[in-house]
Amino acid sequence: MREARTILQLLRERGKKRLPLERVYRLLYNPDLFLMAYGRIYRNQGAMTKGTTEETADGMALDKIHAIIDDLRYERYRWSPARRVYIPKKNGTKRPLGVQSWSDKLVQEVIRLILDAYLEPQFSPHSHGFRPERGCHTALREIYQNWVGSVWFIEGDISKCFDALSHEVLLSMLRETIKDERFIRLISELLKAGYLEEWHWNQTYSGTPQGSIVSPVLANLYLDKLDKFVEQVLIPQHTKGKRRKPNPLYEKLMHSAQYQARKGRKEQAQALRKQAQQLPSIDPDDPDYRRLRFCRYADDFILGVIGPKEEAEEIKQRLRTFLQEELKLELSEAKTLITHAKTETARFLNYEIHTIQKDTHRDQRNRRSLNGTIGLRVPREVIKNKCQSYKRYSRKVQHRTELINDSDFTIIALYQAEYRGLVEYYRLAYNLHSLTELEGTMEMSLTKTLAAKYRVSVPKVYKKYQATFQDGKQCYKVLQVLIEREGKKPLVARWGGISLHWDIKAPIKDHRMFLGPGRSELEKRLLADTCEYCGARGDTEQIEVHHIRALKDLKTYDGREKPAWVKIMAARKRKTLVLCVTCHQDVTYGRPMRRKPMSISRKR
Repeated sequence: MREARTILQLLRERGKKRLPLERVYRLLYNPDLFLMAYGRIYRNQGAMTKGTTEETADGMALDKIHAIIDDLRYERYRWSPARRVYIPKKNGTKRPLGVQSWSDKLVQEVIRLILDAYLEPQFSPHSHGFRPERGCHTALREIYQNWVGSVWFIEGDISKCFDALSHEVLLSMLRETIKDERFIRLISELLKAGYLEEWHWNQTYSGTPQGSIVSPVLANLYLDKLDKFVEQVLIPQHTKGKRRKPNPLYEKLMHSAQYQARKGRKEQAQALRKQAQQLPSIDPDDPDYRRLRFCRYADDFILGVIGPKEEAEEIKQRLRTFLQEELKLELSEAKTLITHAKTETARFLNYEIHTIQKDTHRDQRNRRSLNGTIGLRVPREVIKNKCQSYKRYSRKVQHRTELINDSDFTIIALYQAEYRGLVEYYRLAYNLHSLTELEGTMEMSLTKTLAAKYRVSVPKVYKKYQATFQDGKQCYKVLQVLIEREGKKPLVARWGGISLHWDIKAPIKDHRMFLGPGRSELEKRLLADTCEYCGARGDTEQIEVHHIRALKDLKTYDGREKPAWVKIMAARKRKTLVLCVTCHQDVTYGRPMRRKPMSISRKR
């Protein structure tokens, strides 16, 4: 049987050539695909969260994979309904989320691996959501680099997109390239599995299960039709001319300035040039020059138009008609806006986007080099709301009561992580320096939190923790905690020392598709078929994987001797331990271990 990576690479090559897929369902019989899927999702935060059954990642075994494959082979596998929960949104409403059972997550990850490998090469280069090596920064960078001179922005938002996707339309899209009814039927049954809310089963008539592993790739397949419509129909119809015509008034003034200069009338020539430089050098209303650009991230999209507002209105209406008639979706009237690029700002991925008009900025050749370029900004309200969250309905910055019982190291590391995340997200904004206001607010909250923890004044906190940090040529004043370790470098938690330097080329850190050789560490440990505690082999009893939610759970033995299995996991810094059934039962139920741990030499 072929290795998973070989299969995915073949699917990817077939996708590049846009060849149809046949006999896809048989790929679900490959245990190596399930091992790869397990290696990719066992670290997820929800791996230990129960769906509508008691099943979680804990107790995972090769026998379970074979049992799932057996059910799939004879089409006995049945999807469990998702357990519906609600998570709060920024606007005060709540978003529904479906929590799947562990086996469903595993099978969905296998399906996602197959669909991703095949469909990814076929998706539009203007789509950036839920795709390997793409993300918010690649979408924003595309706009910054390619949308120069945009006059109007059309901000598109599809109303309740993921809940409204038509099952019939989605399955017909899958059938266009996947010629395997068993595989299509499996996905159809997933879509119609329904959900449990307060233990009442509810049927799903449309949409993909929000929170499910396979939803993003299915949504991208669905909205790829929108991408193709814009790229193949709208953009060709609204693109003409190689360059704008020169502005006749500008040219007349510049010719007059040259004439006056030849006559020796320098003052008149300079006045004419100054007058000309208040005008655009090219005709902004050239009827023979049109451009349309497009960028999408999940269900949010934006278009840049060079042309009159009437054309932007027409494009918006054609998008609405296409979505209604072809995709059975609705544009959100409140969020789909037409914005003048020079005088207003559009919102996309929580950035403000506008076309810069700054006649006073000149380059070395005295040209207005910024005019027409795209500006990306941190919205003022983002900073204001974030600062307000540290004031808690008060004018003064407050300490965070919920952190007082944590260690100094944890408190400082948490504040730094929160601030760094925001800075790195807005690294592409030219007004990144405006985050200094937030930095000051967070530092005040941090010092007040430490002061409240030890019941001392804020100046004493600075005196205790203040240090200097050298980053290249830059030296920063920081707050710092060191934890010394014997024979190792000390652990460092540091507040501050983060540069607010604008960087439009900031590297993307999103997930990458990996199809290279080699298995994950956990796959190898599970395939070894040996208990990592007592050394029992899988030919005598079943080998399973014990999971914990977080490494900090291993520290809950203060005041008493830690069991040997805890010491093994702590030493390895792993949230998993491969065990035989006997040892796993003892660990799960907190009983004394019936078997002795392997000797150090044997473990090696």
